[in-house]
Amino acid sequence: MSGALVGWVHGEVSLKAEGKTVSVLHDGEVVAVYRGDQRVPCIYPLVGPTGTNVTRHYPLGEGTTGEEKDHPHHVSFWMAHGDVNGHDFWHGKENRIVHKGVTHSSSQSVDGVDEANLTVELEWQAGEKVVLTEERKYRFHFEKETWLVDVSCALSAVEEAVFGDTKEGTFAIRVTPTLRMKGEVGEGKILDSEGRTDGDCWGKRSKWVAFHGPDSAGESLVVALMDHRDNLRHPTWWHARDYGLLAANPFGQHDFEGLKDQPEIGDFTLAEGKSFTQRYRLVLSAGKADGAALEGLWKNW
Repeated sequence: MSGALVGWVHGEVSLKAEGKTVSVLHDGEVVAVYRGDQRVPCIYPLVGPTGTNVTRHYPLGEGTTGEEKDHPHHVSFWMAHGDVNGHDFWHGKENRIVHKGVTHSSSQSVDGVDEANLTVELEWQAGEKVVLTEERKYRFHFEKETWLVDVSCALSAVEEAVFGDTKEGTFAIRVTPTLRMKGEVGEGKILDSEGRTDGDCWGKRSKWVAFHGPDSAGESLVVALMDHRDNLRHPTWWHARDYGLLAANPFGQHDFEGLKDQPEIGDFTLAEGKSFTQRYRLVLSAGKADGAALEGLWKNW
């Protein structure tokens, strides 16, 4: 349980808990911190294999050159949705995804491959009312120049829950400013699994989408999100924006497909007591974007 997690080392990877946060250390350095102390739990900081933070720092940390203070609800690497039974968990300050505790943690190093696992229990609370419960599992996998973060989100309805059709969601990352396509330091590009690039990736369905370009130190970096084949409405739609937001959203159909006369076509109803699980993979890779290599990481997942 959460009170028993104290931090330990197996080879080159370790976990350390403090309050509602859990740090992942690799080679003695903090490379990720689960933040259960936020309105919406997230991972920040999140360091990649080039040694720099792969997400925007704002609003959780000190900004860097060219970092804009827009969209304060974009908290590094997170999950939320803009309409669950009419409650906005994406923007809404009165709604929270509440950390209830850590139920599992482990770390190991085998044959040069380091891995850490973390499971947390969450409640999606609209005011004082619990709408959903969630078991979220994180798997951090470190190998050579490609690091993976696999996330499984098992959502259960306390009462009937309707996930509304809106582009404001759902599983997301806000990348470091140099990976943006625009802005003072933006030099990034976008690529998806269907070979589309840049602005053509927005609102399209694909297995994965990658931002690629220089990290904050000028080293080549790829940050890709992948949608698991067993997920609801796979391949998902992507909210891929030139200012650095990348979000997988299986519910935003009417916005993404321009179906303005069918605003509820993408609604999804989860019956009381029922559950469904969404799985996503984050790829952090040093070097240039390689579509075939990314496709291989998706196929082998």
